[in-house]
Amino acid sequence: MDNQKKNNQDPNRNNRQGFSFIVLVTLFSFLMVFALYQFSGRNVSEGEITYNEFLEMVDARKVETVEIRNDRIVITEKKEKGEKIAKEYYTGVIRDDTLSSRLYKAGVEYKQEVPDTSGMILAQILSYILPFVFLIGMIVWMTRRMSKGGGIMGVGKSNAKMYVEKQTGVTFLDVAGQDEAKESLQEVVDFLHNPGKYTSVGAKLPKGALLVGPPGTGKTLLAKAVAGEANVPFFSLSGSAFVEMYVGVGASRVRDLFKQAQQMAPCIVFIDEIDAIGKSRDTQLGSNDEREQTLNQLLAEMDGFETNKGLVLLAATNRPEILDPALLRPGRFDRRIVVEKPDLKGRVDVLKVHAKDVKMDETVDLDAIALATSGAVGSDLANMINEAAINAVKHGRNAVSQDDLFEAVEVVLVGKEKKDRIMSQEERRIVSYHEVGHALVSALQKDSEPVQKITIVPRTMGALGYVMQTPEEEKFLNTKKELEAMLVGMLAGRAAEEVVFDTVTTGASNDIEKATSIARSMITQYGMSEKFGLIGLESVQHRYLDGRAVKNCGEETASEIDKEVMEMLKKAYEEAKRLLREHRSSLDKIADFLIEKETITGKEFMEIFHEVEGIDPEAKKEPEERIAMTPVEDKQTEA
Repeated sequence: MDNQKKNNQDPNRNNRQGFSFIVLVTLFSFLMVFALYQFSGRNVSEGEITYNEFLEMVDARKVETVEIRNDRIVITEKKEKGEKIAKEYYTGVIRDDTLSSRLYKAGVEYKQEVPDTSGMILAQILSYILPFVFLIGMIVWMTRRMSKGGGIMGVGKSNAKMYVEKQTGVTFLDVAGQDEAKESLQEVVDFLHNPGKYTSVGAKLPKGALLVGPPGTGKTLLAKAVAGEANVPFFSLSGSAFVEMYVGVGASRVRDLFKQAQQMAPCIVFIDEIDAIGKSRDTQLGSNDEREQTLNQLLAEMDGFETNKGLVLLAATNRPEILDPALLRPGRFDRRIVVEKPDLKGRVDVLKVHAKDVKMDETVDLDAIALATSGAVGSDLANMINEAAINAVKHGRNAVSQDDLFEAVEVVLVGKEKKDRIMSQEERRIVSYHEVGHALVSALQKDSEPVQKITIVPRTMGALGYVMQTPEEEKFLNTKKELEAMLVGMLAGRAAEEVVFDTVTTGASNDIEKATSIARSMITQYGMSEKFGLIGLESVQHRYLDGRAVKNCGEETASEIDKEVMEMLKKAYEEAKRLLREHRSSLDKIADFLIEKETITGKEFMEIFHEVEGIDPEAKKEPEERIAMTPVEDKQTEA
């Protein structure tokens, strides 16, 4: 068992052995070729002359002896005075019946070599038969390797990483914001530890669990936490590791993986990004036979083991809609565990997990950071904590403050400040009025969210300025009035440019894109159009990725949808211009202050607004009416 574990922990061992064998075979072949060259090319140090030169030397009586061999004539020249060693030459064998008499007349001593048929046979064997036998041997060896599932140099061998006990360094305590997913996986771990508790009532161990969710939510981290919690072998690999250029390698690796897993049972197998091999099978152009063979083998292996063996298959993907239905049916993946973006409480827990090793001062309020990062996933929050720690060191502090955390939030969401970008005074005025337009219209509408910060400092992600709005509470639905207020607020930047400068710029491109998306969703998905009513005209694909909408209507209807979207945006734009014209004095006052300071807080913004408008900030606000609830959209507004 120890040797077997050692082999499993070192998946490249077979590759190294195969590579060493190939090197030895290459060296042996080189030595054989060199030996043949030496055998066929002996006496290469002798000088070669033509047959005519040889006859001239004989007639001039310069030749001492002649040896006629099978492949050449070796000539030994007579010694001259002072020479200790006679020179030797050779020439080719030519059919010449007068050679013997000419040598006899010249007094040359000559002899002829008797043909050695055994040497010729050996040369034939070395030159032709031995390479052929070697080639046959290599083919037999490769066939045996392939039949055992190892492949050439181990290409058919599973290269899964194996973790045992807590070698991953991650447990369920390191995963936050995913309580439901942790509970489902904890049941699997508990079943492996105490199977009798479940089998006593007739429960069976789930064969597989599919982790589904957006990127960065912690699917792989949850799988590693399972490895840390379970005292059983844990095999981990990516779906792309099964498929290579060789046909049949993927299926071979699947067989080898499950063979190792069954030998090590009870154990857990984790396949990350299973959509690389689990795409739905079809006959369309572009289908991959090798991938489909791998999928077929995976389906067969998942049916081929019993749950009482203690083998559990975990897989992760963010594209469940493209997986093959045969892979998703109960009996293969019995559970689908959704790993969603964390809510407010989940974000607070995630921030606490990542902040436990970071020094923080008394100003830090993680609840406020969690409230300002609606829609962020676990990886975003971890990055924010790390960026905040870097900011603290950069500013010469030995503890992270709340300002460091908010700066980190901005860095992750809109990029770092570009302090070296110098805008002209006119552009600064345009950007300032643009951003104040967003903020002022938001303050004038009771269905909008409060402003947290306004800045005209350019950012690395392309924004020349932006307004940060923070909700007062966590929300999962939006009313129709709130969505309409969003449209007015998003188009208020362009409206401010037109009201103040009587022209428009390219700075509103991102605002227009977001406003168009919200307006189209209101009409086609949320049923908020008086003209079309409650009809679904678009459906969302790749919900966990880009959430792209696909039309479910004809061309004529699509044209009517475009007209409805344009009418809705035009109405919102006119409302934004009306509000800004009525409060032009507040717009000018706040814009001038922003140009001077470059960045102002929401508190400073509201103080100026209340001062100019003559509003008592202590006055109570009327409660908002809420109707027609819909999913929450992004709250960031950029220039």
